[in-house]
Amino acid sequence: MGLRAKFNLAVLVAFIVGFAAAGFILQRMFVDNARDVVLQNARIMMSAANAMRHFTSDQIVPLSANAPGGKFIPASVPSFAAQTTFKDVQAEFPDYTYREPALNPTAPDDRASDWERDIINVFRGPGGQKEWINERDTPTGTSLSLARPIPIQSPDCLTCHSTPSAAPPSMIALYGTANGFGWKLNEVIGAQIVSVPMAVPLANARHTFIVFMAILLAVFVLIVVILNILLHFMVIKPVVKVAAIANAVSLGEAGVEEYEKKGSDEISVLSAAFNRMRRSLDSAMRMLEG
Repeated sequence: MGLRAKFNLAVLVAFIVGFAAAGFILQRMFVDNARDVVLQNARIMMSAANAMRHFTSDQIVPLSANAPGGKFIPASVPSFAAQTTFKDVQAEFPDYTYREPALNPTAPDDRASDWERDIINVFRGPGGQKEWINERDTPTGTSLSLARPIPIQSPDCLTCHSTPSAAPPSMIALYGTANGFGWKLNEVIGAQIVSVPMAVPLANARHTFIVFMAILLAVFVLIVVILNILLHFMVIKPVVKVAAIANAVSLGEAGVEEYEKKGSDEISVLSAAFNRMRRSLDSAMRMLEG
């Protein structure tokens, strides 16, 4: 195996190892970055929902208290206001959802699905977990869900949700007496769940990864080409020339020209040393012949 082949083999092995390691690290980095972007969007949506809930509690609830005949107004319920507002967002971005499912909701539409029930039970369990993040597959791709518990922190909530007899008659007329009762103070009855699609960020991450690896491959090819050119003109060509002269001298050929490579690198030093050795050999041969 020639010097050029050995050199290229060593460079190729080093590149394969480095390329594989870089690919593994960069892929994880790009995917994690995409996940962080999605999670940040989910947190923004959660903050917007909480802002709507707080506005309803601070501004709408006091107004509804003065409703004629104590009529129950659904818009005065923070959960109803936040979810209804986000339906407009979902109309434009169908894969973005915000829900406040409960185990025993007043409105049937708010009843938790199986995977939502699992999240609520995590919050109801020991440890008092305050946030839950998970990924799940949907028909449109992977979706990241950010969930936070909904506990009953105010005794005012029990006015409508302790027993049917304590609830406003207009609420009973609207929702009935079958659901949304028996809640207890400090009990986690549901969860805020924001779901954000990951398809686009992950696709962008894959595209960026492929482009980056393609650039890395192109840089490697360019470096190998440049190194091979330098290797040819600075090492292989001079060594081949010196080897040819040495072979001719060893065969006793006369009139073989000396090879002198200008410069101060190792090949130049080698050629100068070879020329001195050759002249010394010629002088010794002449002395023997004389």
